[in-house]
Amino acid sequence: MRILVTGGGGQVGRELAPAFDGHDVVALERAALDVADRDGVLAAAEGCRPDAIVHAGAWTDVDGCEGDPDRAYAVNALGTRHVAEAARRLGATVCYISTDYVFPGDATRPYTEWDATGPRSAYGRSKLGGEQELSEGDTVVRTAWVNGRYGRNFVKTMLRMAGERETVRVVDDQHGCPTFAADLASMIKTLVVGRRPGVFHVTNQGATTWFGLARDVFTAAGLDPARVQPVASADLDPPRPAPRPAWSVLDNAALRLSGVPLLADYHEPLDRLVKELCSR
Repeated sequence: MRILVTGGGGQVGRELAPAFDGHDVVALERAALDVADRDGVLAAAEGCRPDAIVHAGAWTDVDGCEGDPDRAYAVNALGTRHVAEAARRLGATVCYISTDYVFPGDATRPYTEWDATGPRSAYGRSKLGGEQELSEGDTVVRTAWVNGRYGRNFVKTMLRMAGERETVRVVDDQHGCPTFAADLASMIKTLVVGRRPGVFHVTNQGATTWFGLARDVFTAAGLDPARVQPVASADLDPPRPAPRPAWSVLDNAALRLSGVPLLADYHEPLDRLVKELCSR
């Protein structure tokens, strides 16, 4: 297959080319393809003529989106409209990477793909808008708490702060499923090559809090996890501009019920990532 990747410079985008080894991949970074530019998207797709577009391009700064919702919608919702239009013109399918932020975060059990959405942040609303631009044969991959070798992410932040502070305060009242970019990219390949349409939740297995994940990072790095101290979201100083879901645990029900092997428990890729980052 020929695959066009938007957001090719991001932490997931950079993992997609190796994940699609054996296929013809054209991965474009934001400097080469701004998805908010309709003409640019149509021209890039026409030049590539892909069988599928993996749409990883997005504005993921949650607090930034809250302060500039127009830009959030221009990139995340309207940008996805442009990608979907380009795909339809060429008879290609789209695999769109979405987020746990499309849910309100007030559930008491893991969210399935068929649960009602209800985002409470501009970021979540703009990403849900992107989902609504897709066609029946396209694929939505909702993921959460992504970490990896590239870009900025929570694991890297914890390792940096471990070298700067004796104790680190991390919120303990937000629950979710950590996901690792290389594993996510591998599952995206499975869905795209298998031509599976619809909504899929894709995370590594196991739920925790940001506090629990921080302690896991310290443990994997051979540091004392007791250096990580819990704090309530309401007590953060300064407070975050955008609301975060208190509960965003995703049930990978569509994969599980389809018989697709799920991603590994998050501790496995976390250990590998921490070892790689600490060896640099």
